[in-house]
Amino acid sequence: MEELLELKALLLKGDIKGSLAIVEDLEDMSKNGIISTIRGYAVILLLHLIKQQAENRTTRSWDVSIRNSVREIQRQNKRRKAAGYYLSDEELTDTLNDAYLNALDAASLEVESGRYQSEKLEAIIDKNKLISDAFLLIKNVSPYSLGEHPIYAISINT
Repeated sequence: MEELLELKALLLKGDIKGSLAIVEDLEDMSKNGIISTIRGYAVILLLHLIKQQAENRTTRSWDVSIRNSVREIQRQNKRRKAAGYYLSDEELTDTLNDAYLNALDAASLEVESGRYQSEKLEAIIDKNKLISDAFLLIKNVSPYSLGEHPIYAISINT
C-alpha cells in the first residue's frame, strides 16, 4: 500500500522516472507472489509424479492431485487482461526445479510407506524426465505415447 501512495505522490509531482521505478517494483512484487504460488502447486505436482515414477503405479487420488495442480499452475500463470503468461517457459522450468527438493522430501515420507530417505529416492527416479513430464503437463502436452502411462487418461481441461 505504501508503494501506491508513493507512486501517487510521484505522479502528482510529475516525476515520471521515479514513478516508473515504483511501477517496476510493484511488477516484481506481483510476479514474485505468482512464482511462490506456482511453486507451491509445483511441489504437489512433482510429489505425485515422483510417487508414480518410484512405485511404477498410480491411484485415482494421485491423478486428481496432479490434474488439480496442473490446472492451478495454468490458472495462476495466465495473464487475466493481457494475453500470454507471467512466466516464460524457462522461468516455469526454473520454478519446477526450485520445487523439486521439497517434493522429493515429501515423497520420501510417502513412497512405499516412507521406506526411502530423500537421497535414496532421488537415486531411483529420473529427475530430468520428471521435470520434463511436469512441464509438458502444464503446457497441456502429453509427455507419454497413447496408452503408455495411466496419467495419459487424465484430461487436464476437465
